[in-house]
Amino acid sequence: MNKLPTILLWNLLGAVVALSWIFLPGHGLWARWDVSIFQTFNALIAEPGPWRTFMAVTNHRLFDLVSLGCMLALLASRFVQGDGPVRARWVAIGLWMMLVALLLNRIGHLLPVERPSPTLSLSWALRLTELTDFPTKDSSSDSFPGDHGMMLMVFAAFMLRFAPRWMGLLACLMVPVFTLPRMMVGAHWFTDIYMGSLAVVTLVIPWLLLTPVSDKVVSGLSAWLLRQSWLQRWL
Repeated sequence: MNKLPTILLWNLLGAVVALSWIFLPGHGLWARWDVSIFQTFNALIAEPGPWRTFMAVTNHRLFDLVSLGCMLALLASRFVQGDGPVRARWVAIGLWMMLVALLLNRIGHLLPVERPSPTLSLSWALRLTELTDFPTKDSSSDSFPGDHGMMLMVFAAFMLRFAPRWMGLLACLMVPVFTLPRMMVGAHWFTDIYMGSLAVVTLVIPWLLLTPVSDKVVSGLSAWLLRQSWLQRWL
């Protein structure tokens, strides 16, 4: 397997990230980063104004549709530019990606780590929902690992594997852009995403995307989709 060194390198990254959190006393620098990052941003919503409103809007449940829309737009751009086989392939990629995302989400919730978000852990934390006129996603009873961040990382990994480089890089940029609002209001700790989600993704995804597994799944799904007469008008 010529990709084995790359797979093991990604696995090593994930293992180092996870072990550095697990075995450092009090979680070491990770814990200090968690509190410092949250404290810095939490102070910014103390006063009413445009920033508080912006944070409320970007952490409303409906704002998740923006990140979803961006992902669908990138997939659609490849779909509309291709012919039948290319379109079937991208539908297959999308289906396989959703299945992998669900698998990793399940793995994440099986990890023996459970902790509430900063807003529920720190007595002095300001709750954005209590400061605005509409509810926001500013807390979680079990914020580890970050589901939202994990889904974005899975999408970025698939785009790096199957899409043009510019699309892969854009998908990578979407990870910090769309995870930052949740961290800023305290729905997630920094480590929920950049330790927990990152560790799960780097330990599992390489074995699916850098081996023949994904190519076989996508090819099989594409062939099946092309045989479905009811799909011919869309492909």
